[in-house]
Amino acid sequence: MKISILEKEDLDKIHQNSVQILEEVGIFIPHQDILKLFNESGAFVDYKSNIVRIPSELTKDLIQKPKKSFTIYGRDLSFKAEFGNGTRNYNTSGGQAFWLDSPESNRRYATLNDTVVATRFTNTIKEINIIGAMADPHEIPIEYRCIEIASEMIKNTNKPITFWFYDRDSARYLVDLLKLIRGGEKEAEKYPLYYPLFEPVSPLSFPFNGIDLLFETVKVNMPVQIGPMAQMGLTAPMSLAGTMVQQNAEILAGICITQLIKEGMPICYGGICHAFDMKTMQIIFGGPEQAIFGIAMTQMGKYYGFPVYVNSGLTNALIPDAQAGLECVSTLLPSIIAGADIFGHMGIAGADQAASLDMLILQAEIISFVESIVRNVKIGMDSLTFDIIKNVGPKGTFINQKHTRKHFKKELWFPTLLNRDSHDNWIKKGKNSILQECRKKKEEILKNLPQKSIDPNLENEINIFMKKAKKELLQKS
Repeated sequence: MKISILEKEDLDKIHQNSVQILEEVGIFIPHQDILKLFNESGAFVDYKSNIVRIPSELTKDLIQKPKKSFTIYGRDLSFKAEFGNGTRNYNTSGGQAFWLDSPESNRRYATLNDTVVATRFTNTIKEINIIGAMADPHEIPIEYRCIEIASEMIKNTNKPITFWFYDRDSARYLVDLLKLIRGGEKEAEKYPLYYPLFEPVSPLSFPFNGIDLLFETVKVNMPVQIGPMAQMGLTAPMSLAGTMVQQNAEILAGICITQLIKEGMPICYGGICHAFDMKTMQIIFGGPEQAIFGIAMTQMGKYYGFPVYVNSGLTNALIPDAQAGLECVSTLLPSIIAGADIFGHMGIAGADQAASLDMLILQAEIISFVESIVRNVKIGMDSLTFDIIKNVGPKGTFINQKHTRKHFKKELWFPTLLNRDSHDNWIKKGKNSILQECRKKKEEILKNLPQKSIDPNLENEINIFMKKAKKELLQKS
């Protein structure tokens, strides 16, 4: 069963208004090659202002062309994330500028070592199947930062990874790195390990680098997530519907761009709009508006047949507390029931305030909890248990039944953090809060981080490749 808040006619209206925006208002595209492609396809192109107005028929044609299902694979191909077939995926943050060593500590700038530790840490968390860099290490020059991040992550996890792509030059090396890992171009195209987030800048504009790097990733037909973060009241209209119309228009424009570069480029629809808090002047990660956006934008992406990425399961809370739990569950569960494909980015304290392994621990527990809510309930003779109920009869007990012993582990969800003890037992165990339980589990994982599992020869090849890429990119800058 799927949850929805928009009727078919509502989805039609959002689509029609989005297409009208693209046709009559247009979008800002500061990239001459794309302007030329639009012009050749029949769009109105103003080369002076970099504004493109896309005819509705052209939009309709181009959004039919992408591949609407794909899979990304880890270094170990048995670890994968499938999009467009009903499978749910969870990823950690692609990278934060700041890092919190503990909830009470002051923020500091994130480092490459934080990425290494977070990668190995998240590799142990079964709820996360796409590992994000978590840190955006500013001690590394931007020219080759993404390549060094990718290299270190590949060494330290066998799962698929995600991080921030930068520009065309570095993307060229990321494509070559993928070929190195997979053993050739055909294998790189067949088994993508990572993909870029193509992020329009609301309202109705695109960054040069975000477009330009696609000319490299397309060489292995790498999937692309298109996700503007339009903020209601700041970079989008002060209405839920208006924000969704604009966000949808920006995504459709992004899809058009990708298909002009190469028809069939796989796409994930990023319905990651947010509201803007007029009181705190902060983006809202965990408000009721986010739950609405999660459902409605999932519906919108599925309206076109795309896999959908939503920013659900996040929080404005700065520590793993009651607020964090409330906001994460209240936004994650509706998006899951709506049918989204990927949820992220986990492991952020507050609204992009810093990366936090403590918060990630809480969110992993929440994911496990919510996934248990939406599990399939099997109705069969063994589960209906007429004979057992008949045997126990009125005023009996089921605690001593073989059926109970056989089934309780698979019928019950068991927490690793949440407290279900009696008051006296809670006192005996130290009266820990959820914050303390998160810290305790985090420290246990950090204390027992697994060693690298990568083949030493491959690691050496990656190191040689990274040294060469670093030297060549710095010479260009």
